[in-house]
Amino acid sequence: MPSAELFWAYLIAISLLTVTPGVDTLLVMRNTARGGLKDGVVSSLGICSGLFVHATLSAVGISLILLQTAWAFSLLKWVGAAYLVWLGLASLRQALRSSQAEGVAEQAPAPRIGTSNYRLGRSLREGLLSNVLNPKTALFYMAFLPQFIDPQGPAFVQSIALAAIHFVLAMIWQTLVAVMVVRSSKWGVKPTAKRVLHGLSGGVFVAIGAKLAVTQP
Repeated sequence: MPSAELFWAYLIAISLLTVTPGVDTLLVMRNTARGGLKDGVVSSLGICSGLFVHATLSAVGISLILLQTAWAFSLLKWVGAAYLVWLGLASLRQALRSSQAEGVAEQAPAPRIGTSNYRLGRSLREGLLSNVLNPKTALFYMAFLPQFIDPQGPAFVQSIALAAIHFVLAMIWQTLVAVMVVRSSKWGVKPTAKRVLHGLSGGVFVAIGAKLAVTQP
């Protein structure tokens, strides 16, 4: 583990960064609105699990090699951008379906039990891929994590430990976000509001993906 001074500095910094709204928060909100609290929590689990991938790559220096290779960085950037755009288009389609179904929702049959595992698996996959395929997260871990690693200790162990702290904080925060989304529906939020959330999140995902695609390394 890093020294006490480095640890507390990291804890403060990563806590502030965790609560800063971004793609992760938006994805948790969207999936919670789509499938409920479990979907939001599972999405967060996928997102936070991706942190260990970036921490491992950072520790062994693979990220450095990747970022110094123009074609590899460009490939990661385009794949990440395409995935965000795909998520955005999926949200926009969900908004359109919600609009067409509004007014007959009360007569809709309950979802089949067999669809639950598929839905949760999809949320987990979306969370993991959105994090792992995000080159900004790779850049962040390469630039940020080494600042809090004691050079006298094993870099890999410290990187994983710091990622674990980030994992816990992010899971707590994103779970709270999911709970707030669920509570908002219980407070009488109309289906129209959910449709607007899907539409806004879809537009933001597409915009972020497009911006990422044109960002220079």
